[in-house]
Amino acid sequence: MQIGVHAPHLGRQLDAATIRAFARDCENLGVHSLWVSDHVCWPLTIHSRYPYTDDGSFPATTDMGWLDPLGTLTFLAGCTSRIRLGTTVLILPYRLPVATAKQLASLDVLSDGRLILGVGVGWMAEEAAVLGMPWDHRGRRSDEQLQIFERLFGDPQPSFDGEFYSFPEVGFEPKPIQQPVPVWVGGATPAAFRRTARFGHGFHAAFQPIEVVRDEWRAVGAACEAIGRDPAELTLSLRLYLDPDARMEPAKSVAGSPQQMRDRLAELAEAGVGHVLLDPVAKGGVEGRLDAVRQFMTDVV
Repeated sequence: MQIGVHAPHLGRQLDAATIRAFARDCENLGVHSLWVSDHVCWPLTIHSRYPYTDDGSFPATTDMGWLDPLGTLTFLAGCTSRIRLGTTVLILPYRLPVATAKQLASLDVLSDGRLILGVGVGWMAEEAAVLGMPWDHRGRRSDEQLQIFERLFGDPQPSFDGEFYSFPEVGFEPKPIQQPVPVWVGGATPAAFRRTARFGHGFHAAFQPIEVVRDEWRAVGAACEAIGRDPAELTLSLRLYLDPDARMEPAKSVAGSPQQMRDRLAELAEAGVGHVLLDPVAKGGVEGRLDAVRQFMTDVV
């Protein structure tokens, strides 16, 4: 099983030295991948429902720092040499597709082909409004963006004429090193399952109980079979808390003693999970979270 770790690019301890040291330690420990989340800003009043808390409230406070995801990954590409770099997830409706494609291609080139493009359609309408981006039909808009990425990343002289986006033949260089760039689709709806089948190399679930993940994975498989694709081509990834002190919900965590964590990983593997993205939860700031990763990689993995 591959183990990913969420990088410390959000919170109150944001500086280059801290993030660099965290990334290099993770790489030296044998962590498979480093991940960043995506928010630009959020209004003081939010009516949209956050999908990962029981009451729908967004846990971040307005004074919490949050570094740009693609800028952070480009920085991490220069700090490391082997560890893969992913987005959990990049909110496609927040961005214009051609400019985003340039950032992604540049990141893949500068990292020597280490990008994992996790994508989603988002949940916070208020944030999109602040960014001046449309929120209607965001699923269809996101599908078009993924088609545009395919064209720009693969065609010698790409062009596109869609429902929401269009551009004439252009030169777009350099192409990403990876052909294709692996796309991991997040979401928990039939549309997300179909998007995974059409565009994905992985399905990226987040903070879901294992029974729900099993059902979603079966739905992804059915969506693949409906278009004649082999579901075995896809990776199942699950984002959970790394919680050695068992402070979070057990269903959303890898928690407890090393043996309890090993048992939990065995349960996830039996359900088909091939990659676990761990979001460390521990006292002591970034160093405390890094200690939790060290103990996990040493005593569990």
